[in-house]
Amino acid sequence: MDENRLEILNASTRIISKLQLLSVFFNNDVIYKIYLRTQVLHQLFQTNPELDINQLEMFHLQFTQTLIDLLKKIKKGNEANADLLLDEVSLNNQLIEQMEDSAYTEHTFINDKQRQALKMSQSLRKLFQVLSDNASDYPFTGNINKFSLHYSGDYFFNISTELVYELLAYDAADVYSNEYATIGRKLMGTLCKYDFKIEFYAGLRANDLVLEVYKFADVNRHFIFSPLNNVLLFCDIAKLGDLDLKNTISKRERMMRELRDKNIQLTGKAGLIKTNLPENITALLADNYKKISDVNFLEHINAFDVQANILKTMLNTDII
Repeated sequence: MDENRLEILNASTRIISKLQLLSVFFNNDVIYKIYLRTQVLHQLFQTNPELDINQLEMFHLQFTQTLIDLLKKIKKGNEANADLLLDEVSLNNQLIEQMEDSAYTEHTFINDKQRQALKMSQSLRKLFQVLSDNASDYPFTGNINKFSLHYSGDYFFNISTELVYELLAYDAADVYSNEYATIGRKLMGTLCKYDFKIEFYAGLRANDLVLEVYKFADVNRHFIFSPLNNVLLFCDIAKLGDLDLKNTISKRERMMRELRDKNIQLTGKAGLIKTNLPENITALLADNYKKISDVNFLEHINAFDVQANILKTMLNTDII
């Protein structure tokens, strides 16, 4: 085999290998068929020395290389667009990690609810004693407001300001009051009756206004505590309307779930974008395949410049 023929065949093998890689990347039937057809054409020239090997070189120069350049340009653009989505995924993951690292997690909230109920029970016992003795002691534990401060942003349910004022409304004749607290008379009587056994039920907030809702452990009754002014009153749960008070998922956790779901969608979309071929390109490649798969293709191989020029036009414009 003469040196020129061998060089052209080796170059043909390299260019067909590039086309194979692109067919795998795009996973497109038409590209794969074109790749197979170029292999057949290569083998035809390789096994038939009487054929003009320069025709194979011309075919690759006019068509195959131009097709490869076009597919590389599409691949590069697709990967750039996909990377934008994957960058968003990366930022979302960083945000998720930051929220997961927060000291105030779902687990700590559940534990601190129990601690808060115990603190409130102890504070109410002390308040009863202070009111009974007409003493001037501060009845609440020193960190009674810490719970709402930490958790109201994520775990408390949003209600209207009007509802807060409605829940805190009372008649002065119906409450006990001193410089530290105001508590409903009947509420204090009920607390004594059930030995101050209470549970934290839910948190409510309207902008900066925060309320804590407690439930008696042994009876289905509730009361509210306002950390702002230490007001304690019976609470009619029906006034809270359709709030899903059994839903203890925090705003942070809901946001993390939304970000995870969004990342799944973005990752899937990025994968589709990477291998996307515009419809006009797909149609053109299908037409090209018909021509190079024609049984009389060899007779017209030198006239394949028309199809090559169309590919070059695609390559040199922004229509892709």
